Amino acid sequence: MLKAKIISVLAAAALLGGCNQPMSTGEKGALVGGALGTGIGLATGGSFGAVVGAGLIGGAVGYLGGTAIGNSK
Repeated sequence: MLKAKIISVLAAAALLGGCNQPMSTGEKGALVGGALGTGIGLATGGSFGAVVGAGLIGGAVGYLGGTAIGNSK
């Protein structure tokens, strides 16, 4: 089961990382935040729903933080 979770996380990262244009600061923040949230959820041994939720929340927070940094330049 853990192997399937790791493969799905890597597949999602590959899809998000395969953009044909340079990523904005908000998009970079969402990618990093989602990866961190998902990784923390996996490391703590959460259920599949908790891991997905942590990734979504991390992505949202990362996007907002990246957009704020991008607007302050």
